[in-house]
Amino acid sequence: MEVTLLGTGDTTGTPTVGCGCDTCTAAREKDIERSRFSVHVRNEKSGKSLLVDVSPDFRQQFLGRDVSLPDAALVTHIHFDHLDGLGNAFRLFSELPVFAASETDSKTGESVADTVSRKYDYLDALSVRPRAPLEPFEVCGFSVTLVPVPHPPLVCYGVVIEGEDAKLSITGDTNYAIPDESREKLADPDLLLADAIAPAKFCEQHPLGGDHHDSRGVPRTFGTKHMTREGALSLADELDATETRLVHVSHFFPAEEAFAEPLAVDGERYVL
Repeated sequence: MEVTLLGTGDTTGTPTVGCGCDTCTAAREKDIERSRFSVHVRNEKSGKSLLVDVSPDFRQQFLGRDVSLPDAALVTHIHFDHLDGLGNAFRLFSELPVFAASETDSKTGESVADTVSRKYDYLDALSVRPRAPLEPFEVCGFSVTLVPVPHPPLVCYGVVIEGEDAKLSITGDTNYAIPDESREKLADPDLLLADAIAPAKFCEQHPLGGDHHDSRGVPRTFGTKHMTREGALSLADELDATETRLVHVSHFFPAEEAFAEPLAVDGERYVL
């Protein structure tokens, strides 16, 4: 399993357009980018690849990285930074299966699969494949499972991808309160990609503060929707991850911390 991190940033990316903060300035000076989230997973045995989330930065990500166009895609939830790159399928694919959860969201009245089908019904190349959460399915020679995670107010899913003697777990956009059943599925990965939008101390700047504090009072959730760096690392310990990279990273990290381990940047590649 070859895993390429095409996009490791949050919804605005780093550097953020029009932002002159120290972190965005340092990113420009270092020529480092965190574009909107997307992960390319290649099955080295079959040669086929799965794209987890389809970033609005799709074009630049595939022009800038030595990876093949995917044989299939998977969408974790309907926020634009994980979905709206699907428009790039026009004239690039004769057929692209897109896997998404079949569970109906009480807020939208639709499942993720329903929303993808409705929004991109004009793209004949797309064939949306609804899948039930927590039930494994096969794609690109991998066993893939969608696991529910809390990202209020919408439904969202983490992803477990298993190949021969290799396991990749992706938390998806989530706060720290991941259900036990989902944690069990995510546990013991060779590589964990964990949502970590900001350092815990930055919760002071959020209107809702932080949540899911540890025994020392450190918030493991930023606001209500995402994990803090500290929350993501705590989760990694609980899941017994062999290696952890923190993704969906914002420019809210101070410049002196923003590019330190284990915060990921675009272009990282792992062979599991």
